[in-house]
Amino acid sequence: MAEAIYTAEATSSGGGRDGRVRSSDGIIDQDLKMPPALGGPGGATNPEQLFAAAYATCFHGAMRLVAKNKGVKVPDDATIDAAVSLSPDDTSFAISAVITAHLPGLDQAQADELVEGAHQVCPYSKATRGNVDVVLKATV
Repeated sequence: MAEAIYTAEATSSGGGRDGRVRSSDGIIDQDLKMPPALGGPGGATNPEQLFAAAYATCFHGAMRLVAKNKGVKVPDDATIDAAVSLSPDDTSFAISAVITAHLPGLDQAQADELVEGAHQVCPYSKATRGNVDVVLKATV
C-alpha cells in the first residue's frame, strides 16, 4: 500500500446508529439517529447520509479532474447527487448508490463520458467497486 498523504479519523460513541460521531479535529461532531424508515426517531444524521455526502463530494472532484484532463469546461452550476440506499441482503444489510451528475450546457455524450471517467478515478468508486451496486446517471 502506498504511503498515505492524508488520514481522516473519526470516533463513534454511544449506541452506534443512535449515538454520536466526532472527527479527530472536531469539525464533525454530530448526533446520529436511526431514520424513521428504519424504525428510528430521525432528527439527526445517519451513516447513509454521511456516506452520500462524502461520495457526492469526492465524485464531483474526480469529475472535474477528468474534465480538466480532457480540456472540457465543467459548468459552474454542475452538481452531483448521491443517493445511498440500505437494503436487506442474505446476512443483514447492503448499501447501493445512484450517482447523478447534472451538467447543464454539455451534450449528453460528453456528460456520459465525464461521469464514466470520474467513476474510474474517484477513490469512493474504487473502494466500492465489486462490492456496492453503483448506478451512474448524467443529465444535461
